[in-house]
Parts: sequence; C-alpha cells; structure tokens
Amino acid sequence: MVLFLTLSKAQEAIAGNMRGRRLATGLTQQGLAKRSGVSLATLRKFEQKGIISLESFLKLAMVLDALEGVVKATELPAPAYSSIDEVLESERKKPSRKKGWRE
Repeated sequence: MVLFLTLSKAQEAIAGNMRGRRLATGLTQQGLAKRSGVSLATLRKFEQKGIISLESFLKLAMVLDALEGVVKATELPAPAYSSIDEVLESERKKPSRKKGWRE
C-alpha cells in the first residue's frame, strides 16, 4: 500500500481543519479552550504543530460539532454485496472469534 499522505502532513491538515472550524464559529482559542475543558496551551500546541491527545482532540471536536464525523470516519465500511447469495455466504463464513489473528 502506497501512502501519499505522511503522518506529519495529516496532523497539520487536521489541525488546520479544526482551526478553520473554530474560526468559522467565531471562537477565540481562549473561548474554545474554556468550552472544551482543554488547556489553552494544549490548544495552541495542537493548532501550531498538530500534536494533541485523543481525549483532548475529541473534546475539541465535540465543541466544534465534528465528533460524529470523527466517529464515522473510523467505522468499518459495510461490505458491498451484489446478490442475496453473497450475503448468505458471508454470514455462513463469519468467524466467531473476536480477537485479532495477525501480528
């Protein structure tokens, strides 16, 4: 698998998107920090460098009305079936284990 987006570019893009959401809602950094419970220093570091904990990121996303989109972005895509036979076959072959099997 070839990735054209590096982790650092993804961090910068996400931080920029969240900053754009903040500005679109008219919030200052201080206002967003207060509403979300994330420290102002953490918010500034996130907007400048893209570095933040998952919990703090989710708090910001909730205030900026992006939490549902974040959750949906991590969902497993539904399989595409072209016939009822494929649906039935996949249900028959479904593994019962709930643990990973690869390292």
